[in-house]
Amino acid sequence: MVYTLKRSVLRWVLVLISSLLAAPAWAAHAYSLWGDIKYPAGFTHFDYVNPKAPKGGELVAVSNLRVSTFDKYNPFTIKGTSPAYLSDLMFESLLTGSMDELGTAYGLLAEDVDVPVDGLSATFKIRSNARFHDGKPVLADDVKYTFDTLTSKFVSPAYRSLLEDVERAEVVSPLVVKFHFKRKNRELPLTVGGLPIFSHEWGKGKTFDKVITDTPIGSGRYKIGPVNYGKDITYVRDSKYWGDVLNVNVGSGNFERITIKIYKDNVARLEGLKAGEFDFMQFYSAGDWSRRATGKRFDSGDLTKGVFKHSLPSGFQSYVFNTRLPKFQDVRVRQAIGLAHDFNWMSRLLFYGIYKPVNGLFGNTDCAASGLPSAEELALLEPLRSQIPSAVFGPMAMQPNADGKDNLRANLVKARDLLAQAGWTVQGGVLRNAKGEALEIEYLDSQESKSATLASWQRNLAKLGIALKLRAVDFALYQQRLQKFDFDMVSLAFGGTNNPGAEYADMFGSKAADIEDSGNYAGLKSKAVDTLIDSMVTSQTKAELIPACRAFERVVSHSHTMVPQWYSGQHNLAYNPRKLAKPTIEPKYYKADSWLLNNWWAQSANTK
Repeated sequence: MVYTLKRSVLRWVLVLISSLLAAPAWAAHAYSLWGDIKYPAGFTHFDYVNPKAPKGGELVAVSNLRVSTFDKYNPFTIKGTSPAYLSDLMFESLLTGSMDELGTAYGLLAEDVDVPVDGLSATFKIRSNARFHDGKPVLADDVKYTFDTLTSKFVSPAYRSLLEDVERAEVVSPLVVKFHFKRKNRELPLTVGGLPIFSHEWGKGKTFDKVITDTPIGSGRYKIGPVNYGKDITYVRDSKYWGDVLNVNVGSGNFERITIKIYKDNVARLEGLKAGEFDFMQFYSAGDWSRRATGKRFDSGDLTKGVFKHSLPSGFQSYVFNTRLPKFQDVRVRQAIGLAHDFNWMSRLLFYGIYKPVNGLFGNTDCAASGLPSAEELALLEPLRSQIPSAVFGPMAMQPNADGKDNLRANLVKARDLLAQAGWTVQGGVLRNAKGEALEIEYLDSQESKSATLASWQRNLAKLGIALKLRAVDFALYQQRLQKFDFDMVSLAFGGTNNPGAEYADMFGSKAADIEDSGNYAGLKSKAVDTLIDSMVTSQTKAELIPACRAFERVVSHSHTMVPQWYSGQHNLAYNPRKLAKPTIEPKYYKADSWLLNNWWAQSANTK
């Protein structure tokens, strides 16, 4: 399950977001959200890498993104689909994060960063040896061009939401760029520090929406190699890559070639793994992992199954209602539909106990709300009382039927009563409103396989007179309909964060609700939500952030625009141990594919 391709690019950016209030000029090797930097100036490498990992060999991996093709090389524009991992491998940012701490980023393209006491700007000094793939230096002009492009009309609107409080980028000198902010915002120095930087020569002479198959000019370790266009892509190491000896890069980027294969669905991917067509696969299906990840290659040792624990936020994988539609505009209707979702049944019969129920937006972080609102939360919520559901002032919303108890019947009775209050009654076995319109829900997806997880929900909704129907379409049409908000309900996996901020304006802000291809799929419009997002963004200390994000989570959860699903606190990986080697230390906050692409190495390289 994925968010969307462009959202995956944004998550790559957002992993780097944090800020520090002040630092002496040209003395900051890193920037930390709360000032607790783990690695001191002059550190040699991150603890979780093998600094002696050999270079060479090839990784053949599979795209876990829900795509069956790609038709462009530009990952930033609205239309089309770019290859998996292109952004991660080809572009770099001024700062980069580590995988074993939160809210801190270290110099990559930039060797120093300075933020004045007033917090209204951030100035970066670019390394003089940083080079793009065409051999030209990375200059302040390129950083400004990147910023101006990412805030233009040709790019996903999520970037404009993310960078709304950045007034402009200024070229101070060839290697110094200064970002000016509209207001003091704890996130902004590392928000801009985390932007993927590209050359102003990329697609020169064209408007950015016409830069489609032009080879990207980034500064990353890899370039595009052999391509089976629309299917498989190989990234090859840039023999002249400038940054191998940087402390943030030591022990990473170890493969000479990385080939990414694309398969049309989960079944094809699994069969490809068993046939030896690639070396590594992450499992998202409990059934596949528990029952179908078997066969000769597992028996022979060519494949092994590994369970890797992590401390990542749970995220909020959810079914999302399109509240722009009249039938979903009454919160009681949305809540009733959610009450028919039975996680307990799925956990017992489908998930083999592997998954845990999602609850709220910030699970497994300090921002997760529980019980009744604290005094600090109430101070933020009371002025908004007339704009938010009264339930916000009670216990935190919990996922129905996810407590291990058999309470489905009681919840269906409650759902029936809520629907009746909203003007919906069962007539001849069908739930209808006063106009006689039946309540039907089309669940849009690009995979037929979702029918298994929908089955129990369909049965329960049928008891209420509601028809839930799966509409499976090819990925290109699915993405197009998603961009245009042309759906009743979809399922999306939203990545979690320990430091929520401006990105939530794209996912839940009122402005984003009316912008095509924004991240506000639910169409939520709430002045109270906008106010609480602003409270998160403008928090200057963790003591201010925690009540703000908890209050925000309560309001969104009690709005019932989403039906929470499930998550796993572990990475389930199948890989070829004869071809791949990994570091002995596992980081705490890592995504499995990023960890493998960046820090594993080829066994064959050990012999060179």
